[in-house]
Amino acid sequence: MEFTEETIEALQINEVDIMKKIADELQIRVQQVSAVISLVDEGCTIPFISRYRKEKHDNLNEVQVRDCDHLFKTYKNLEERRLEIVKGIFKQGKLTESLYTAAMTASTLTELEDLWAPFKKKKKTRGMVAIEKGLDALADAMLELDDEAIREKAKEFIKTDNEDAALNVESAEDALSGAKDILAERVSQDTNNRTAIHDLYMAEGNINTKGIVPEGQDEEQVAKTSTYQMYWDYTEPLSQVKPHRILAINRGEREGALDVTLDVDVDSAVDLLTRRTKVNNSYHKEAIEDGVVRLLSPAVLREIRSDETDAADDHGIGIFSENLKNLLMTQPIKGSRVLGIDPGIRTGTKCAALDETGKYLGYFKIFQVQDPDGAYKALNDAIDKYDIQVVAVGNGTGSPEVQAVVSKVITENYADADVRYTVVDESGASVYSASEVATKEFPELDLTIRGAISMGRRLQDPLAELVKIDPKAIGVGLYQHDVNQKKLSETLDEVVGSVVNQVGVNLNTASYMLLSYVSGITMSTAKKITEYRDANGKITNREDLKKVPGLGPKAFEQCAGFLKIAESDDPLDNTWVHPENYGVAREVLPVVKAGGKIDSAKRRELCEKYGIGETTLNDIIEELQKPNRDPRDGYPAPIMQKGVVQFEDLKEGMKVTGKIKNVVDFGAFVDIGLHETGLIHVSELSDSFVSDPMEVVKVGDIFEFTILALDKDRRRISLSLKSDAASRIGQNGAGRSAGNGEGASSGGARKVVVVKKGSAGAKGGSDKGGFRQDKGARQFAGGNRDGRGRGGYNSGSDDGMSYNPFADLLKK
Repeated sequence: MEFTEETIEALQINEVDIMKKIADELQIRVQQVSAVISLVDEGCTIPFISRYRKEKHDNLNEVQVRDCDHLFKTYKNLEERRLEIVKGIFKQGKLTESLYTAAMTASTLTELEDLWAPFKKKKKTRGMVAIEKGLDALADAMLELDDEAIREKAKEFIKTDNEDAALNVESAEDALSGAKDILAERVSQDTNNRTAIHDLYMAEGNINTKGIVPEGQDEEQVAKTSTYQMYWDYTEPLSQVKPHRILAINRGEREGALDVTLDVDVDSAVDLLTRRTKVNNSYHKEAIEDGVVRLLSPAVLREIRSDETDAADDHGIGIFSENLKNLLMTQPIKGSRVLGIDPGIRTGTKCAALDETGKYLGYFKIFQVQDPDGAYKALNDAIDKYDIQVVAVGNGTGSPEVQAVVSKVITENYADADVRYTVVDESGASVYSASEVATKEFPELDLTIRGAISMGRRLQDPLAELVKIDPKAIGVGLYQHDVNQKKLSETLDEVVGSVVNQVGVNLNTASYMLLSYVSGITMSTAKKITEYRDANGKITNREDLKKVPGLGPKAFEQCAGFLKIAESDDPLDNTWVHPENYGVAREVLPVVKAGGKIDSAKRRELCEKYGIGETTLNDIIEELQKPNRDPRDGYPAPIMQKGVVQFEDLKEGMKVTGKIKNVVDFGAFVDIGLHETGLIHVSELSDSFVSDPMEVVKVGDIFEFTILALDKDRRRISLSLKSDAASRIGQNGAGRSAGNGEGASSGGARKVVVVKKGSAGAKGGSDKGGFRQDKGARQFAGGNRDGRGRGGYNSGSDDGMSYNPFADLLKK
């Protein structure tokens, strides 16, 4: 194939092919993908497309719509990079047919970047030098001739270059060596070869970890006390490593506590590619081996560590996202006056009273430890003065002592009244207290008072309060500091936006932080809306939104349906009906109010008259029948209490009511109203086998648990939902050991490729990198391109013990 500037410049991205690929992946039609991409290009948001453009994409749900958008951008970026690399190699005058084929068939960015890497370097590869010497024709001949013939052919390439001595070929051996270098690079550039070796290493390779002992420290003592004790001498097949293990191993490697290697058998890889190729001479065979050992294997192992950590990142982010969504969907406590309490000991406990709408009424401080009688009186007076119905106690330091006083006040003075208390998770409260939004809301109040207000408001409307905090600070993730931070932030922002637009927003009470997540509204526009409210009073209808500076027609189209106005004279302004459909809604409303039904003939007439689809009409009718429903009403409400339980009151076999606080791979953390959080292992979630905890529980779910085991020294609580839990108290088997980490070991004088990160300054873990011969085994040392730990991933069974703070308790 001849490459010219015209043919290379004519290369273009085929967006239709991308859409077909997405349609196959999501099992939807190409037309649906195309509709979503077109709407996004028009400036429509995912929530708007999902709710108000159902006819165009034929009823895709929000997840499918978002996946179409994400995948299209991802695959388009891949194609753009593909063309950039092909054009870049062509401009250097080094584009060969094999390189072109490799670039055009590469399926990942990693493959493309590995192809491009040699051309970014100032130093040429051995294959490049051989091509410049004119040895590519000899390389082609090496594919066809036998040993004797190729040696004779090589003599034809001996030459002396008078202008550049570097291009000299001084002997037949030099010519053969250069030809082998060319073939070795072709072997490594072939995407089919790469895929075959990748699959082989994933199927048969192991990940090995060893603890690193800092100089001057005792190895046995370090091993005994290390956070990464489970990984001190650990081997596991690459095909069986679970996501949370990868993230834990990566953290240990990054902290210099673990030396991590991937151990694969390169002999099998060489044999595999040799069998796939017709080999006519020993030189070709040597070239294949060189390509596998020197070039292809290190690249594939880098790709495995990169891709598998990316998969673990996605898994960890997915768990965090699901937990965050369920937390934000917690049912609000509407119409109740709340006393928010932010516990403390040395500096006292801060208390703030709020009315039914969350308006700040007053503040006081108590010292429940130093002056319990004074605390009792202050709380009793406040409940009476502000007509408090619910007391929200933060779960931080000093919470048990505060709960004891609150419980005593309620029991002795409000036993017959509807006054209760609940424990609220404090995660992120300090972040909010010092934030710009808190300062703007309460410029004259101290940080500590803002924290107490946040405790109360989290109970009244969790969504409206929690959106003011960086999602990463809310505390419903595991390993959130170990995953890709940019991707985590983007994904969590999407989750918050999705929930906000699913619930809807009261236009006249929402903070600018809450408004900023509404479809079509930027942070700048959100601030302008609140400034407009401050200057002009409440917004009384959706049309008034158009008067807000900077909120143009497109932004109005995207946001109007998600903003509710309870004060409006038009009842439609407080529904999900979009202003563009008010005409048909007003025609339907009288019939719906009268309890009548709209027959099929009338439906067809309305659809034709207003140019809408049947799906949109059905949505309008359903909304008018049950206007302004809150989707959070179907989620669990907070656990209300009157008495108090402390850790010392707990006994194995006792039944306790708790709320799922955080779901992770190995089970779930449970809030049972104490400072201490309980853990229920995945094996204790159900009488039936559970592979994924999220299949049976989610953040916010409330259950009655059996206390399976207590570790009183470390104040840890193991729980169970199994029907036979009580009968197993005191028995072994509350959890399973991860084993001794023993796995397949290499034996004999086989060739092994090991990619590892150096660990200078540690016993037995230092490696200078490069190629070395060691007891018949070939080894390579290399780091990660981005400096992050890389591991393997699969969805196999798990013991829940690896890097698990409850591991010892679960082994009881």
